[in-house]
Amino acid sequence: MSSSSFFIPALLLVMPAFYTLADEDTTAAGDSPNRNLTGFESLDEKQPLWEVGIGGGMIEVPNYPASKERNFVGLAAPYAIYRGDIFRIGGDGGARAVFLENERLELDMSFSGAFSADSDDNTAREGMPELDYMFEAGPQLIYKIRDFSFQRGGNGRLTGRVQARAVFSTDLGDLHTRGYVFEPTLRYQQRGVFFDSTGLSLAFRMTWATEKLHDYFYQVDEAYVTSTRRQFNAKGGYLGSEVSLGLSFPVMNKVRGFLGTSLQFNQGAANEDSPLYEKDVTYSIGVGFVWRAWESEARSNW
Repeated sequence: MSSSSFFIPALLLVMPAFYTLADEDTTAAGDSPNRNLTGFESLDEKQPLWEVGIGGGMIEVPNYPASKERNFVGLAAPYAIYRGDIFRIGGDGGARAVFLENERLELDMSFSGAFSADSDDNTAREGMPELDYMFEAGPQLIYKIRDFSFQRGGNGRLTGRVQARAVFSTDLGDLHTRGYVFEPTLRYQQRGVFFDSTGLSLAFRMTWATEKLHDYFYQVDEAYVTSTRRQFNAKGGYLGSEVSLGLSFPVMNKVRGFLGTSLQFNQGAANEDSPLYEKDVTYSIGVGFVWRAWESEARSNW
């Protein structure tokens, strides 16, 4: 595994030390460990129970882990966020059903997804089945390690989370199971990084997956063998690590912009000998916006 994988967790823990800390912020009851500090509201400001508006952006990502071919997606669409006590939709946490929550701990059932990739445009997978839309569902445990309040202004939060999810793929016709993933994540957020309403998010994630998901990305059956692509039997195990950085900033009243980038470190992956494994390090980059058009007068409890 790359030394970068060990450097980032240390960075996340040391970052707050570069600021002069005030007394640690005592969190009021009902403050969610998963509350996003990069959005419209500050840490001590209650969020609306629901909001609707328009969101959009562009993102460029690898077609699959360790792929040198890339997928560009541009999208603008209505969005809705609901922040109920149990059911929560939209925002940084995706869709969730919360089973247990207190000032430091949250246990929920969460969901996420990814866009499809066209194998015809990918030289390594040319002639192979396309990679369909994917989504995940499973339990997630979030622990709030510490909140920070800075004398120069701003709030910070360090959280750890563990996800264990089932993975599915679909071409919007058929649905296929693709095994399971296990992902521990360490995340630091800070509000007031450059200006009062600017937010920062920095995270480090490691991923392990069962053989079925590795098969989906890296298996080469006899029917797909070519002069440049040998047969390969994939196995389960370590899939890779990711370091991500995001910035959130105000554009105008009710509009926030977002910039994000990440590096994926694939060295040491269980199937780095596959002919479909192409790069040790890949990256993603994106830009987006959210316009909050309407919001409820009622506030959420977290």
